[in-house]
Amino acid sequence: MGNLMGSLRYKEPSTIEECDSTWETDSESDEHQGEEDSGISEHISPSESGKCAELPDASQQLVEETLESSAKIKRSFYAAKDLYKYRHSYPNYKEPRRPNEYRNLRFYLNKIPLVPDGIYVEEILNKWRGDYEKLEHNHTYIQWLFPLREQGLNFFAQELTQDEIKEFQSTREAKRRFLLAYTIMLDFFGIKLLDKNGNVDRAANWQDRFQHLNESQHNYLRITRILKSLGELGFEAFKPPLVRLLLKESLVEGTLPNMRHSALEYFVYTLRDRAQRRALLRFAQRHYQPPENFVWGPPRRRCPPGASATAAGATVVGAAPGGGPVTTRVRSPPQEGPVSGGGGGRGGGNRGHRSPPIAEREEDEEDEDDDEEEEEEGRRGKDGGRAGGGGGGESRTRKEGRGDGRGLVVVDREEYIETIPL
Repeated sequence: MGNLMGSLRYKEPSTIEECDSTWETDSESDEHQGEEDSGISEHISPSESGKCAELPDASQQLVEETLESSAKIKRSFYAAKDLYKYRHSYPNYKEPRRPNEYRNLRFYLNKIPLVPDGIYVEEILNKWRGDYEKLEHNHTYIQWLFPLREQGLNFFAQELTQDEIKEFQSTREAKRRFLLAYTIMLDFFGIKLLDKNGNVDRAANWQDRFQHLNESQHNYLRITRILKSLGELGFEAFKPPLVRLLLKESLVEGTLPNMRHSALEYFVYTLRDRAQRRALLRFAQRHYQPPENFVWGPPRRRCPPGASATAAGATVVGAAPGGGPVTTRVRSPPQEGPVSGGGGGRGGGNRGHRSPPIAEREEDEEDEDDDEEEEEEGRRGKDGGRAGGGGGGESRTRKEGRGDGRGLVVVDREEYIETIPL
């Protein structure tokens, strides 16, 4: 029944926006650590993700790396959906039909070897450290050292279940060996673990290892898996320091430039806490080049409905009817009336000089009558200017909404728009 109810509550995301809740609450004070996901689903039964999940496309992340140099950077829906499922504890997955053998836990207790190589975890921990050739070219151990609730490339490795995760997290010996395996992989990447809080820094061999890591992009898949596994087995706090270091090396130091896309598209989004993701993305945005290609920041805010695009004092550049540019400026309404001065038409030598605007207007019936008379004079002056005569200056009133052939199309009743002739 639990699976049925969980299935009814789960809606498959269909867009990147539905997969990413990072910027939903853009306020650090409104959040608490781990508010988005606990990592263990409480309303869905224990599951084997390989049964119902899509098999991971190991080449997808590598393909996305090659596309980063394209003119327009776009986020990957594959990545967003994959990390959404991880952060939400793989919702809608069915309960395993065969008994849970806890093979991952038994492997870490050195009771069974990894398959198909037949190697025990103690051998890896004691003999593989610093053997970079073996760590690079063997592709079967990573699924055993860093198990997940999803199927990997080694189909002999068993996926984690929620019951096994709880048992693993309560087994001290298994967690101790897991951390040793983590330090072996960090050393392989050129990184060292500093303390029990998960802080990391460059290792002594960082230059050679970073050069190798920058060129062997399949290791970015391994890093994504390691980060996910850290979160599953109780070491969520170890993830932010590692991701921040990789962002710094790829964006600031320039030692891992090929990694920056995977770091932003995958590594950051393994973090379950939104505040931590936002902090890392803000750090990345400050250093990303070119800045206009950064697509992982908060969504752009739209203007509220009814807001005027041309605020007071703004300048808008458009196209005149003849094809040339025209600039319009929005100003406070000037005094209505004829323009003083000479030639007003296109053939005239001068545009004329407008009377200074009235700072204060007395509201009485006499002024209203004067305004009507001035408007009539203005229309007569404008007709004279269109005829090309030398005397009639140009007059515009706020009540007119038609163009005069110089690029002005619409005049708002409450605004005065001056059109600069071309």
